[in-house]
Amino acid sequence: MENLSSYTVLFFFCGLVILSYLFSVINRVTRIPSVLLLLGTGMLLRYVAGLTLPSFQIPPAFVEILGTIGLIMIVLEAGLDLDVTRKKLPLIRNSFASAFIILVLSTFSVAGILKWWIPDSSFANDVVYAIVLSIVSSAIVLPSVNHLSDEKREFLIYEASFSDVLGIMAFNFLTTGEIITGRSVSLFLGSIPVAIVLSVVVSFALMMLLIKNRVNVKFFLVFAVLIVIYVGGKMMNLPSLITILMFGLVVNNWELIRWKPLKNYFSDENVNDVAAFLKSITAESSFLIRTFFFIIFGYSIKIEALFDLEVLKLGSAIVVALIVLRYIYLRILHKYTLLPELFYIPRGLITVLLFYKIPQWVRIETFDEGVLFFVILATGIIMMFGALFFHDKPVEIDKIVEKSSE
Repeated sequence: MENLSSYTVLFFFCGLVILSYLFSVINRVTRIPSVLLLLGTGMLLRYVAGLTLPSFQIPPAFVEILGTIGLIMIVLEAGLDLDVTRKKLPLIRNSFASAFIILVLSTFSVAGILKWWIPDSSFANDVVYAIVLSIVSSAIVLPSVNHLSDEKREFLIYEASFSDVLGIMAFNFLTTGEIITGRSVSLFLGSIPVAIVLSVVVSFALMMLLIKNRVNVKFFLVFAVLIVIYVGGKMMNLPSLITILMFGLVVNNWELIRWKPLKNYFSDENVNDVAAFLKSITAESSFLIRTFFFIIFGYSIKIEALFDLEVLKLGSAIVVALIVLRYIYLRILHKYTLLPELFYIPRGLITVLLFYKIPQWVRIETFDEGVLFFVILATGIIMMFGALFFHDKPVEIDKIVEKSSE
């Protein structure tokens, strides 16, 4: 590594950004998720590095920092992309129910599979691993739904965003202490309204910073404030991702606020200008962070682990359970044709980030990391096929049955 010049490093990193942009273009044309192409690039770089720089290693702390920033950016991007109207309340309710119920069912099903596969593990530890493997990745869903109808696109974005927030909240709760008590449950439930109140205060404070501040450098200052809020909230065991999501929703849905003194202080025109610029710079930042995170993650994948028979068996069992449970839920409760929602089950940034944050006292020593890699790759490929073969608009199953009986 010491033999590389600064120009070579700059050329290399800028080349990866250009390549990622080309992958995004390919995604729009072919519907092949750009994330899979980034992972493949990382795996290829690992092979090349093994031949030229065998001693090169990426510091785990760097990956964790990049993943945390990416998480914040992606949740903010989701909030800025969602419109809340009375007409969309059923859609929001359905997507929240889908995220919550599927997360719970998937967690206990995967935990049961892990308990059966690794009998000497604690079921509580199995649940932690299962939560990590059950969270839908909004980092992969968000860039992959542009070709869908507005209803399907918004349902999947809401669902993935809710899955991220709910999964992280559950993970943080189960890993804050070795023993779960009534007091810890009460504190956790009490932290939710605290986070909501904090969200309102932070949203208006950041709005003031963005609109009333005369200093030109202010948008990345807002991002710095959001990171401080997220890290501080995590240190105090608060679900601070709610604050970030709420800030995005407030900025993007300012017209819903009816309080005249506040509307006079922050005009719709000023807020709309801020929202437009914030969307642009957030999308650019998310794109950059997502590029390097997934390339680095692909670089960390041990390809030989994917050919281990035990990894293939356990990983396949988990993936089958995830898609069967999603099929049952969507078929029974939503009553729509299942394409492409059934196949949008990707695991990604959140899964990787939380997996490496599992405390030592929760670790299952015999769990092979190859299972994590397999599940992420397999669910990404499943989503790719769902996107490739989906062409029809939503059709209610009940109407299909009525037509066939006439």
